[in-house]
Amino acid sequence: MKWPFFILIALILLVPLVTADSSARVVYIVNVTGTVTDGTALDIADAIEAADEIGAEAILIRIDTPGGLVSATQDIIESIESSDIPVITFVSPKGAMAASAGSFILISGHIAAMSPGTATGAATPISIGPIGGGKDLANKTKSFFAAKMRSIAEERGRNGTIAAQFVTEALSLTATEALDAGMIDLIANDTYELLERIDGKEVTVNEKNITLRTSGAVVQFHKRNLRVSIVDVLGKPEIAFVLFLIGIYGLIFGFSSPGTYVPEMIGAISLLLSLYGMGLFEISIFGVLLLLLGIILFIAEVLTPTYGILTVGGAVCMILGALILPQEPLLGSAWLKSFGILVIVMTIASLIFFVFGIGAVVKARKRKVVTGKEEMIGLVARAESRIDEQGGMVRVRGEIWKAKSSGGPIEEGEEVEIVDIEGLTLVVRRRN
Repeated sequence: MKWPFFILIALILLVPLVTADSSARVVYIVNVTGTVTDGTALDIADAIEAADEIGAEAILIRIDTPGGLVSATQDIIESIESSDIPVITFVSPKGAMAASAGSFILISGHIAAMSPGTATGAATPISIGPIGGGKDLANKTKSFFAAKMRSIAEERGRNGTIAAQFVTEALSLTATEALDAGMIDLIANDTYELLERIDGKEVTVNEKNITLRTSGAVVQFHKRNLRVSIVDVLGKPEIAFVLFLIGIYGLIFGFSSPGTYVPEMIGAISLLLSLYGMGLFEISIFGVLLLLLGIILFIAEVLTPTYGILTVGGAVCMILGALILPQEPLLGSAWLKSFGILVIVMTIASLIFFVFGIGAVVKARKRKVVTGKEEMIGLVARAESRIDEQGGMVRVRGEIWKAKSSGGPIEEGEEVEIVDIEGLTLVVRRRN
């Protein structure tokens, strides 16, 4: 009879141990996808803090990005370097990439891994506008990022020479090539295989040696909050560019056709959001001025037609202004190509807006306004009764009017044309 009692006591004593072990063996996962923005940096910082609070075994950053903002990338690297728990960086799933800014994040991890079919590198700073200094400044920028890349790699025990070539030579590596070059620690097909394979590995975090216990660990996914989501969206240069155009066009359309206040309201809100977004990344003032000049030329074309001369000038200014607007060298060539397509689409949309939208408003305001008698003369009506010089009835615009004929009797049902108005009586004649 005593055995069940002792078994029960043993189980009760084991429960806290099991609970403590399972709670300690959590791997916290956060994703870096798309353009790296200030929102991405805030998200990583929040995720590392949350992982630390729950006592996670490690935090896993899954990467799939073509590049991003310099300041955001630096903030992410600082968050990783100051983390009190191991940070694992993983380019995943198959087909993903850690290009440009993404390669900086990848090699910053205490453990770096890639899935088969992924790639990293191509971190050469791109010049997308006149930022001053010419070739000398471009070389200085490249040298700075190469030194930064080499420093991060060597701190993590990776190949600093190859890392620098990501910047100086736009070197890109597959997962296998990156492993052979000593840029990553392993290749894994998925998250769970990665956690099994790094189990037992020892990493140094803030001068402390930590042995990872990730085999069978529970994964917990980070949920991005609303504030971070808003900053992430508005901080994308392409979003800020589109909002800027919507804002300007909304104000122009609203002021040219007042009454509802809806276009002005939408325009003002969009413009404020775009200005906030532009404050999150480096911009070219010259690019903004070119955009405004392009819009002014479009308006001038509508008001004083020049057979397309001002339109061409406006389109050129808008395309050039948009392309040099973001001064972010780590956005990457893939992003620049997609942004170029967006710029062309928005330029065409702008042409349509000004030619058909604002142009129609301007023509309507120039058109002579007719009311009362002038408005009625020339309208076609229908005889509702026999009409002669003594009178009759016609229907025009859904209303019944008194009418008299100016030239012979008109039978019921015939179409008539209004030629004059005498008081409240329409003078009509048989149509054709």
